[in-house]
Amino acid sequence: MIMQSLKKIITNELVFLSLLFGLMTSAKAIDYEEPTVEAVSVAEYDIAKEHEELAKLIAEVKAANQRRVYQSLAERELAEDQYNLGFRHYRGEGAVQDYAKAAEWFEKSANQGHADAQFRLGMMYYLGEGVRQDYSKARQWLEKSANQGHANAQYNLGLRYVTGEGVRQDYAKAAEWFEKSANQGDADSQYNLGVMYEKGLGVLKNHAKAIEWYQKSANQGDATAQYNLGVMYEKGLGVLKNHAKAIEWYQKSADQGYATAQKVLGMMYYNGKGVRQDYTKTVEWFEKPATQGDAEAQRVLGMMYYNGKGVRQNYAKAIEWYQKAANQDDAVAQLLLGSMYYDGKGVRQDYVVAKEWFGKACDNGNQNGCDFYKRLNQR
Repeated sequence: MIMQSLKKIITNELVFLSLLFGLMTSAKAIDYEEPTVEAVSVAEYDIAKEHEELAKLIAEVKAANQRRVYQSLAERELAEDQYNLGFRHYRGEGAVQDYAKAAEWFEKSANQGHADAQFRLGMMYYLGEGVRQDYSKARQWLEKSANQGHANAQYNLGLRYVTGEGVRQDYAKAAEWFEKSANQGDADSQYNLGVMYEKGLGVLKNHAKAIEWYQKSANQGDATAQYNLGVMYEKGLGVLKNHAKAIEWYQKSADQGYATAQKVLGMMYYNGKGVRQDYTKTVEWFEKPATQGDAEAQRVLGMMYYNGKGVRQNYAKAIEWYQKAANQDDAVAQLLLGSMYYDGKGVRQDYVVAKEWFGKACDNGNQNGCDFYKRLNQR
């Protein structure tokens, strides 16, 4: 009897949905909780113990019910549910990931004025996900969403005006959209607005304004904004020059793994700017980006080993780091590596290999490399 009753309930979709979520059958937008097996009166009947077949059916219902609910509600043209269904197709939740289906449902929702759906659809047109890439359509949907105050849409619309994708490049328009988003607390927009005020792009150059926006973004943990704020304090742009403050912001950025900040902080310790000169600290900070594959840091680390600053002098180690940087076409590292082979430091002297590295340095625009290459050619 229980099996027959449950199967009868499941064939009646509205009753089924009502049992699962307590939904009314009106077309109004409804708040509902995440579906659970318990909602089908599991507690009342203790089905799993008494009826194995029924328990199996319940498990199957649990796996499929959420998508069916969204599908049913979406077909009733509820914008929020159309968006949710689109998002599930986009993320592959409860179904195979399907960008085309996601775009279809996002568009239904977007046409009803759903700001999140308009944003998602705009980004799908921009990236060419599930639809043919179309910068113009991307801009149209992003604009609809942005005009409703969607901060992420405003930010991305600002980027389109910076790059000129789907619109004529217009820094003033970009700044306008970034400011709308920045005023809602978007850290990326705050950073970009800081850059625009620092460089005078689309706005009058204003270092004080740049500081203001960098500060807002930096306070939210944006590593690039923290680095730029450090630069402003080091150079005295918009604020009084303050090496200690510069160090403070470089440190925050470097601690997040931002390679440029790590290198600058290393140089501050090398030169004793705002801190006590400390070659060991220089090595420590350059080692971090060097191990991340940063060619400049690898070359500087090689020089520290060559000169024995902050570490014990070690030509073999110097060559190791020069080699890593040289393999990334760092012209200065190629020149230095060539000189090691030319002088026979840390390696067996080899003019042929030295000439090879001098030639590479020359090809990458290093004049000294060209001069040494010519000199070896005349031997």
